[in-house]
Amino acid sequence: MKPKLKKRLGDLLVEEQLISPSQLNDALQEQGKLGLKLGATLIHLGYISEDQMLTFLSRQLDIKIVDLSKVKIDHNAVQLIPEVHARRMRALAIHDNGNMITLVVSDPADLHNLEVLSGLLKGRPFELLIAREDQIIESFDRVYRRTKEIASFAVKLSEEHGESSAFDATSNLDMTEGSDATVAKLIQSLFEDAVQVGASDIHIEPDKKVLRIRQRIDGVLQETLLPENSIASALILRLKLMSQLDISEKRLPQDGRFNINIKGRSIDVRVSTMPIQDGESMVMRLLDQSAGVLSFEEIGIPDHLQARFELQLQRPNGLILVTGPTGSGKTTTLYTALSTLNSPGKKIITVEDPVEYRLDRVNQVQVNSKIGLNFSTVLRTALRQDPDVLLVGEMRDAETMEIGLRGALTGHLVLSTLHTNDAISSTLRLLDMGAPGYLVASALRAVIAQRLVRRLCGNCKVSAAPEVSQQILLEQLTGDAHQQLQFHSAIGCQRCNFTGYKGRIGVFELLELDEDMISALRLDDTDAFSKAAQVSPNFKSLALSALDYAKQGITSLEEVFKLVDRFERGKAVDAISEQASTSSNLAQPNSIPLTLDDGFKN
Repeated sequence: MKPKLKKRLGDLLVEEQLISPSQLNDALQEQGKLGLKLGATLIHLGYISEDQMLTFLSRQLDIKIVDLSKVKIDHNAVQLIPEVHARRMRALAIHDNGNMITLVVSDPADLHNLEVLSGLLKGRPFELLIAREDQIIESFDRVYRRTKEIASFAVKLSEEHGESSAFDATSNLDMTEGSDATVAKLIQSLFEDAVQVGASDIHIEPDKKVLRIRQRIDGVLQETLLPENSIASALILRLKLMSQLDISEKRLPQDGRFNINIKGRSIDVRVSTMPIQDGESMVMRLLDQSAGVLSFEEIGIPDHLQARFELQLQRPNGLILVTGPTGSGKTTTLYTALSTLNSPGKKIITVEDPVEYRLDRVNQVQVNSKIGLNFSTVLRTALRQDPDVLLVGEMRDAETMEIGLRGALTGHLVLSTLHTNDAISSTLRLLDMGAPGYLVASALRAVIAQRLVRRLCGNCKVSAAPEVSQQILLEQLTGDAHQQLQFHSAIGCQRCNFTGYKGRIGVFELLELDEDMISALRLDDTDAFSKAAQVSPNFKSLALSALDYAKQGITSLEEVFKLVDRFERGKAVDAISEQASTSSNLAQPNSIPLTLDDGFKN
C-alpha cells in the first residue's frame, strides 16, 4: 500500500503551524503561475525550507529520510527506472535485493508519480525513502552513465563489422543505417559520457583480448573494458577521418583535432595516435570551448600572487614563462593572461601548436611543420608584424628559445611555456638549452610554475592528525612538525564516487628575478642562482603553497607530498629510516619497524 496524506498538504502544514493561512493562500495563487506543485511553491517562496518539508512528510507518511551522498547506490538497480522518467519524477532506485526495491523520491505525496513508478517496476514491491531534490538531481549524472549504452553499441558494431571487413566511414556523425551509423552512435555515447563526468581525456587502447577505454577524471584514469576488441580499428578509423588524419598510415604517430557538439556544448578535441603492439592507441584531450577563458580567480591563483603576476604582465617587454608538466593547466593560465592584456591598444600575436581557444582581436597562428610553417619561421615573421605581446606556445628548441629571448630584448612582452618541474629549474633549463647566461639575465622577468592538486570532497572529508612519517616530512619541509594542527583525509562517498576527492585546484609558485639572481645568471653560476631564488623573501615553493590548502582543509597531506622535491623527500626518508633503526634497537625482537607510507613513494 502506497503512503497517502490524511488531509491536503496545505491544510496539514497550517495545522502544524509550519506556514500561516495567508502564506498558503499566496502559494495557491502563485502555484499556477510558477507551474510547480504546492510543496515546491512554498519552498520557492521561502515560506518553508526543504529540510522542514522533508521532516514533515517523513513524520506524516512514516518514511525515512536518507542522505544520498552517503549511500552506496546499486548501479544495476538504477537501470530499473529509465533515465528520462527518473529525471522527470525525481526518483532513483538505489537497491534491489531480489524481493524488494528501495526507491528514493523527493515527493512521496505525489500519488500519480508513484503509480507510474509502480508500472515501470512491473508491479514489484518497493519501499520508499525521501531525499533532498538537489541530491537526487546531483546523483543522476553519476549513476546514469553511458557505459551500458557504450557496451551495447560495441556489441552491435562487432556483429556488423564481423560480417564484412569493409568499413564505410565518413567524416561526420550521420545516424544512418549500417555499421557507419553504429560507430557514430558509439562515438557520440563515448563523448556524452566523458562530458557528463567531467573527463579531461579519453584513452582508447586496443589490447590482445579487450578494448580498453579510459577517462581521466580529476587527474586519475578510470577504466572501462570492452571484450569486443575487434571494433578498435573501426573506431579509430572513424576518429581519424574526423580529425583529418591519414587513415592509411598506421606505423607512425599522428596528431589532429576536430570539434563536436555535445549537449549544446562545443567541445574541441585534440587527437594523438601512436602505434602499439596490438594496433593503434589514441588519446583525445577535451577542451570545452563553451566555457570560455577563465579568470585568475577561477583558476585559483591566490590574491597576493595574482597582484604580482599582473604587475609583471604590465611590463612593456621581457620574457615571462609558465611551467609545469602536461595537464597542469599552463595553457589556461596563458590564455587568462592574454585575456587580461587584450585591448584595442595592443597587438597580440600567438604561435601555437595547436590553437586551443579562439580569442577576438588576437592574431593566432597554427604551426604546420609539413609545409615548413614551424615555430622559428612564424616567430621571425611575427616580430616583423609590429606586435606588443607575443605568445610562443612552447620553447621547444634552442632556435625558438633564442628568437623568443631576443624578441623580449627588443621591446616585446613574450609569454611562453616550458615542461619543467618548478620555477627555479625552468631558468636553469634555458641555460641547458644553450642560452647564454647574460641573455637570460637580461630578458627573463618572471617564472610561474603550477600544478593541479585534487580537492577533498566537502561531503565526506574528516579531520585527521598527521601520522608520524607525515610529521617528519612536514618538519623537513617547514621546520615545524605541525603536531597540533588538524588536517583532513579522504574517506569517499557517493558524491565523489568513493574516491574522497572531487575537482581540482591550482597550486602556484612565482619566481621574480632580483639583482642577486640576475648577477648569478650573468656569471653562469647555477648554484648561486638556485640559492638566491630559494631565499628570496617573495618566493614560496609549490609544496608550501599546497600546504596552505591542506591547512584550510581544501586538500590532503597526500596531495601536498606529491609536490615535495627530491631533496626534501630524501631528507625525510633518511630521518624516517634513522627513527626506524632507533626504534628497532629499543624494541622487542618481534617488533615491526616504522615504514614509509604510500604518500611518500615516488
